[in-house]
Formats: sequence, C-alpha cells, structure tokens
Amino acid sequence: MKNPDVIIIGAGGGGAVVAKELGELGIRVLVLEAGPWFGNKKWPDPNQHRGSAQESSDPEDLDGSLYRKQLTRLENDMNDIVNGKFRWGPADRQRSPWYRNIPDPAVLWQNAGIGGTTLHYYGNSPRAFPQAINEWPISYDELIPYYEKVEDTLPVEFAPTTSKEAMFYYGAKKAGFSLNQTLDVTEVGYRPQPNAILPPNEHLMNSDYSLEQLSHMEGCTLSGHCAQGCPYGPSLERMAKRSTNVSYVPLAMNTGKVTFRPNTFTTKVLTDTDPDGQLSVIGVRCRDTWTGEIEEIFAKVVVMAAGAIESPRLWLNSDLPHNPWVGRGLTNHFMDTVTGTFDEQTLMKILGSPIVGPFMGHTSGARFDYPGLGMIETLGESPGLATQVVYGTSEAGYSEHLHSDFWDQKGRIVGADLQESMKDYSVSLTLAIFTDDEVQYRNRVEVDPHIKDEHGPVPFVHYVPSKQDRQRRTQLTKIATNILRQAGAKTVHRSVLPPNVYIHLESTMRMGFVVDSSCEAFQVKRLYITDNSNHYNSIGGPNPTLTTQAIATRTAELLAKKYFS
Repeated sequence: MKNPDVIIIGAGGGGAVVAKELGELGIRVLVLEAGPWFGNKKWPDPNQHRGSAQESSDPEDLDGSLYRKQLTRLENDMNDIVNGKFRWGPADRQRSPWYRNIPDPAVLWQNAGIGGTTLHYYGNSPRAFPQAINEWPISYDELIPYYEKVEDTLPVEFAPTTSKEAMFYYGAKKAGFSLNQTLDVTEVGYRPQPNAILPPNEHLMNSDYSLEQLSHMEGCTLSGHCAQGCPYGPSLERMAKRSTNVSYVPLAMNTGKVTFRPNTFTTKVLTDTDPDGQLSVIGVRCRDTWTGEIEEIFAKVVVMAAGAIESPRLWLNSDLPHNPWVGRGLTNHFMDTVTGTFDEQTLMKILGSPIVGPFMGHTSGARFDYPGLGMIETLGESPGLATQVVYGTSEAGYSEHLHSDFWDQKGRIVGADLQESMKDYSVSLTLAIFTDDEVQYRNRVEVDPHIKDEHGPVPFVHYVPSKQDRQRRTQLTKIATNILRQAGAKTVHRSVLPPNVYIHLESTMRMGFVVDSSCEAFQVKRLYITDNSNHYNSIGGPNPTLTTQAIATRTAELLAKKYFS
C-alpha cells in the first residue's frame, strides 16, 4: 500500500483491532508485522521461503486448509521458544530468535507473526476488575461499551464444563465460595471462564461423525492444546479459537482499506516539527526480515502495537523525547501453580470417571476472582508444557517433600520423581495463580547500550516483585491449595515459579504518564500506543487481552474523530 493514512506496528491483540475499526471508517491502513503469516496463500511455506508477495489485502488470500496444514499437534514444532513456529523471531526457523537481555533465568513467551501472541494464547477474555480500572485516567464505566463490542465481535463465550472445570467448581463450592454471575466482578467468587473460543461443535457426541469430519465443522472440538493454535473449523475466519489472525484480521481485510505486511520489522518512528512547532509523527523506518532491505514509509498517524517490550524499545531506539516513565512500571501478574493429584475412587465419586483429563477441553475453562489479590484459573496444558511449567521451573530449587498443612512437595521435579508425576498426569488438576502486582518504577524495559542486533540496541528486561506482591501470591496459592484439598486431592505440589515467567506483560507505556486518556503520546503528536503497555496498572490480575482490545477499539474511535473527521 502506498501513502497509507495510518501505519500500525504489530498485528497482535491490539493492532489488528485498530486496523479493523479504522478500515470500517474508510481510513487507509497499513499494518507492519515482524513475523510470518500462517494461512495466507501468498506464503504457502512461511517458515522456509519469502513468499510470492510483500503484502496482502484481499480476504480471498486467506486459506483455512493451508492454515490447518501449517499448524501441527507436535509440541516442540509449535512452541519451542528457540526454533518453534510460535516464537519471537524471524520467519526463517533456521535463524536464531531475536535476542532480549534478561539477566535472570526466564521464560518470555511471546510470538512474532500475524496474530501476534494471540496465536498461542488460551483465548481467556475476562474483563478487568472495576476497582483496578477506576484508578486509571478513565473510568470502568467508559470501557463497558467497548468491552461489549469486542465480546460480540470475537465472540466471547463462557467456557463449557469438562472434568477439570467440574472438579474445580466442586472444590471451590466446598471451600465456601459462591458462584459469580457477572462479567463485572467486584466480589470474591468462582465462575466459568469467558473465552474467545466458539461454543462446542453441536455434533461432538454424535458417533456418526469421525474426528476428522468434526474438525472441519464449526465449533470447538474440546481437544485441548490451545497454546498450539487451533486449526479446526470450516474456514480460516471461522476457526474455533479466536486469535486475531482468524477474527480481526479477516474483518479488517473485508473493509477493503487495510493491508497487512508480514516479515517487516519497524526499527524507527520518524518525526518532524509541524507548523505549530510541535513534534509530530511522519512515518516509520522498517526492515524486510528476509532480505534486509531498509525502507521508509510515510503516514499521517502511527500506532505502536508492538507489545510491552518492543513498544518502549522502539521509542528509545527512535530517539523520541525523554520521558522518565517510558519502559518503566512493568507488571507481570507474578505467577505460580499448584497441582493436585487424585485417586480414582475420589474421581469416580465426584465425576463418574477415573480421570480428570486436564488436556481435554479449553486449556483454562474456569476461574476464581479475588479483587485486591488477583485470580486463579484452571490450567490444562499439553503434557510437554505441563512438564516444563508445572514441574520443571521453580525459584525454590529441586523438589523436597514437606510436612505442612499446605503442600506435600514444592520446587522442580526431575528423574524418577518426574516420571511418577507424569504417570499421574491424567488424574491431576493444575491451578494457575496470577497476582495483582504493583506498578514499581524499578521494573522496566530499557535498551542495552552494549548489545545490538540487526534492528538496533536490544531490550533489557528487569522485574522484581515487591514484598506485598509475594504476600498476595502466597495467599492466592493457599486458597488454590485449599480448593484442591476440598475437591479430594491426595497430594498437592507447588511450583514456586520464579518472577520472570513473562506471560502477562503490561504497563511499560502507561496511560497518564506516557500517553493521554485516548492513548496518544503526550510528547509526540499523532503517535498512539495500543497494546498491553498502555495499561495504567495490572488491571487487578485478570488476563489482559480483552482489556487491550477494548482500549484499542476506543482509541481507534477517538483517533479517527481527531484526525480524520
């Protein structure tokens, strides 16, 4: 696309939303995405060849059969953070991932590609806690119509109940908690997870259809493995899990005003002084990740939607005005997990089944909300990811058997003990804890002055939870353990995850500090930021994607009104 009105940097949770909203208003949009495009005919082998084109704007280019072929059920093929299809790195898997300097051992789980990190998310789409949003420069009530619009567009549905959700609800109820029957949570309680996943296929229990036939029909197959994408549905735009590449991207292309360009890494935001003497955006400099070709593209407005690490990095590498809060205030929902193991007699009594089957159904289909502390979710990973996160990662060192009222074991499990734990995988239930962590100035993303890659100085990421964050996490972990005990778990293992398991990164370009309430930068006219980084705080602990998408919808409306009315 030549001479777009708006350039959007990033086609993930926020960028694709802005593109669709602006396209529907008749505004010409070019979206630049650093990674590959799965399910587009112009890139039939996106990880091996550059493809036949540089960009795509025709929805006829989208191909569900090709998408199905490109996404596999092999865990390392999809999720390996070094050379998997879903990684933060170039499309060419023979090349190294893009480097981030994280001085401590860490898991930083992000994606490059059309769809961004929503390619491998679980679809979890709860709203933020109202009390957290009401600390922002905008109110929770202002966000509600935008939440509703996104929930209707994706759509967002309450997760169905499979065995692991049934066990969780049973334990939560026995622990004395109540069912929360609202999307706007102000009280403690449990409920089904609102997920951006289509309802189950209506023929799922009909033995007249094979599993292969069901996978080509509309609706969730409850087959699990949400982290590896979801290539199940009659067409790309009707795949069950509503990552932005199968929801907002096709809708944006349908407007006839939006063009997406993959394999294009933005390295600099270009500015000039406008007639009023204000610093204003005029375009971007970008690099083709296959050829290395450098190009400058000009537009009236630029929207950063590159994520909570790359947006501050891009600001700093662009020599934009100094702001002491750029890259500062990083939050991460300081995580932990606890896993209960059950005997078959208990499961038969509660479920009428000898297994929990954590790998079946939505990866995270039930939740427990505690405004002021955070949240707890069921976590039904595929076996390899469960081994890595639940048993293989810990700040407590190698496992030890405990004599306490809470956990029977904590820390990393290896060798024969790991084999025994994974033998019990089908009769286990894991709960993930996400803490309402504090915004702290010391937690940050900055650029390393000593290390550069082909795109400039690399990001340096630093996060240390506060004493209060640790207290909140411990309290949530004890609540989760009690829920498992009440459900009849015979043993409970606690991971004690390190602080730098980076999944829910937020708040590095905060509203009210770096951007105003419409998400336009205070110091650079016509520059907007619409990703998790603009969050004023950690939104109370809930998964951040839906809130980012609601804010992006609102920002697109305000942007269009201000500069394209």
